[in-house]
Amino acid sequence: MTLSYARFAGYAALGAAVSGFLYSVAFIIVARSSPATGAALAGLFLLTGGILATAVMVALYGTLRDVDGSFAMWALLLGVVGALGSAVHGGYDLANGINPPGTGTGGLPSQVDPRGLLTFGVTGIAVAVFAWLISRNRNLPTRLAYVGYVSAFLLEVLYLGRLIILDATNPLIVVAALLGGFVVNPAWYAWLGAVFIRGRR
Repeated sequence: MTLSYARFAGYAALGAAVSGFLYSVAFIIVARSSPATGAALAGLFLLTGGILATAVMVALYGTLRDVDGSFAMWALLLGVVGALGSAVHGGYDLANGINPPGTGTGGLPSQVDPRGLLTFGVTGIAVAVFAWLISRNRNLPTRLAYVGYVSAFLLEVLYLGRLIILDATNPLIVVAALLGGFVVNPAWYAWLGAVFIRGRR
C-alpha cells in the first residue's frame, strides 16, 4: 500500500468515525424530537460513512494481506459489500426522508439491506476477521484488535436485535446502539485513521 493511499484511507477512516457518530446522534437523539429530520440526517450520515468505509477496508486488506491473504481478501469482500449495503441503506432512508412515499409501494426506493443485514451483520463479520488479522500482525497495536472485536460483537447484536426484536426502544438494541454508535465504532475508525495517517503498515 502506498503512503498516499494510506493517508487517504486514514482521512476516510476519520470521516467514517465522524459519520458514524453523527448517524447515532441523528438516529437516537434528533429522531426523538423530529422523526423526519432525524431519519433524513441518519440516512445521509449512513450513506457517507458507508462510502468512506470502503476506502478503509481496502487499506486494511493492503495492510494485512501478508498475515493471511485469503482471510484478508474474504474480510475485504465482506467489508466492501457491507459498506456499500450501508450506503444503499442510507440512500434509501435519505430518499424517503426527502420525499416521503405514499401508502402504496410504487414510489418506494429499492431496499436491499433488510433489517441491516449488510450494514450490521456482514460488516460485523468483516470487522471481526480484520480484528483477528490485526491481532496476528506485529506492526499494529493489539488493543486495536480488541476494539475491533467489541465493534463486531455490537454490530451483530444490532443486526439480530433488528431482525428478531424489531422494537428499536428495546434496552438490548438501545445499549448496543449507544455503545457502538457513540463509542466503539467511532473509536475503531478513528484509531485506524490515526494508524494509516502515521503510515504504520
